[in-house]
Amino acid sequence: MSQESYIETATPAIPENARTALNQSDDLLEALTADKERLFAVIQSSREEVLLAALRNPSLDPQHLLTLLKRRGLGAVITAMYACKPLVEASSVKFATVAHPDTPPHIAQTLLPLLYIFDLLKLCLIPGVSADIRLAAERKIVQQIPTQPLGNKLTLARRGTAAILEALLREGAHNVIELCLDNPHLKEGSLHQFLVSAHATAENVSLVARNSRWKSRPNIRLAILKNPRTPLIWYTMFLPGLPAATLRDLLASPRLTFAQKELVRQATHHCHL
Repeated sequence: MSQESYIETATPAIPENARTALNQSDDLLEALTADKERLFAVIQSSREEVLLAALRNPSLDPQHLLTLLKRRGLGAVITAMYACKPLVEASSVKFATVAHPDTPPHIAQTLLPLLYIFDLLKLCLIPGVSADIRLAAERKIVQQIPTQPLGNKLTLARRGTAAILEALLREGAHNVIELCLDNPHLKEGSLHQFLVSAHATAENVSLVARNSRWKSRPNIRLAILKNPRTPLIWYTMFLPGLPAATLRDLLASPRLTFAQKELVRQATHHCHL
């Protein structure tokens, strides 16, 4: 028998479970030591222990984490990430962590106040984000609106949700309101509430009265006509054709000015002719 044949015969076969353990050990070692490029492949592993080991790799950076956070089934991994605070320092990683469906609620609620205002807005608009997270993001945005520069308010007016638009209307800024009126999320109830408030100046009322989306809605027209700051031109435009009962209701309103009531009386007279 040759020496080579003897060695092959004499060397015991490695049991399958031992070979598996060795392979797993190699995978963990690679997760801990892989360079930046190789680490992108490592974090595609389906094994949780490999992903947890990769979190301790010195080459790990925010791009690796953002790639990882595109996957599902990461509950324990996200908890481990959050426990190591430097891993979630980058704003992009904070946002991706809060938006991830596997993130435990207490972690998402803790990170959410640390997001930039437009990241909060993205959370409000992403399908699948939990109702609690969406509501918390809206509240945070509404709290920040008074201190935001005009440019940010204009962007929020274009893209904001119903609750955000309601808060922007309350501020009464003319150019912001103009954009709110064209936002499909604006609700009629919110606009009606604005029109009967002190923020509805003559200029702002005219914005609504000219807007093609809102000017023909009966409840909105009535709110415009009940505002003492509404310019008289809108009475001449909107009063003709109103039912007599509506005209009587307007005459009884204590908020209208003398000039406004005169126009209503004239319309009532024509209605009876």
